[in-house]
Amino acid sequence: MTTAQDSDEPLQLLMGLEVSAVSFVRDYVELHFDGPVLRALSDPVGVYGGREWRFPAPGSLELMHCYIGKTVDGYELDPGRILALDFGEDRFAIPLDSDSTGDPEAVHLVGVDKSGRTSDLGAMWIW
Repeated sequence: MTTAQDSDEPLQLLMGLEVSAVSFVRDYVELHFDGPVLRALSDPVGVYGGREWRFPAPGSLELMHCYIGKTVDGYELDPGRILALDFGEDRFAIPLDSDSTGDPEAVHLVGVDKSGRTSDLGAMWIW
């Protein structure tokens, strides 16, 4: 396990990957990429199709499902403020500020092992 802190290097792993699933797990959200998993422990926000959304507000779940099949073409990491993935005109963002997280961890990126599968042997980065 690696604490990413200010490094955006792990986010390079997601460039060009397609979202294969959006999962809602009790009190957090995961984006799956046929291998790597981005886990939003603080409530994500975003824009899809020109519509802004904020999880868990009404309508946010439906909009978040629309990211399935979208390809990551950019990202932003501003430590202490935001980690965001871009999909053309659409954006999925996770607040990193202490007021939003309530915990020392806001995001996990679970990497893959040598076979390309998510496992305990793969890397994990934390912001």
